[in-house]
Amino acid sequence: MSPEARKQHSQNLSRLIVFLILFAFWVIFSGHYDSLHLGLGFVCSFLVAVLSHDLLIQNMTAPNKLLRVWRFLHYVPWLLYQIVLANLHVVALVINPRKIRPQVVRFKSDLTSDLARVSLGNSITLTPGTITMDIVDGEFFVHALSDKVARDLLTGDMEQRIAQAFVDAKPRNDTKDPS
Repeated sequence: MSPEARKQHSQNLSRLIVFLILFAFWVIFSGHYDSLHLGLGFVCSFLVAVLSHDLLIQNMTAPNKLLRVWRFLHYVPWLLYQIVLANLHVVALVINPRKIRPQVVRFKSDLTSDLARVSLGNSITLTPGTITMDIVDGEFFVHALSDKVARDLLTGDMEQRIAQAFVDAKPRNDTKDPS
């Protein structure tokens, strides 16, 4: 197989993987299983996969792509579980508002790829009680609703899981200082 054919095959595989991920999420989260909604999901997933497959899966061999997808699919249930736990914590804060202590937490991430950094920022924001305000040269500025949320964020667990999911540089396992 020529190098050009390999490159085309790799791009097609990337598109297919991205399409399957997007369409699976569409089916799971749309809640509508009629032909109109499934057709719209198919078309939208296809268009996004064709136009932006290289954002999710960049310059890797096929085994690495599959590994990244597999690890990312393992990350999603953990993130959903963290979202549920964070929702319960926010409910507890509403019941006992004296424990609300808003603060801005600042930490430096060792993640190297923009995709991994953005995914970490989005994961933080998806988790109730935290909002990623800015990311500058790998340094995150996050608003946390309470001390517990800030401590949980500074453990680096989410960062390590993102690093593993995106086959990115492993972050240090040291305690980060809030500012």
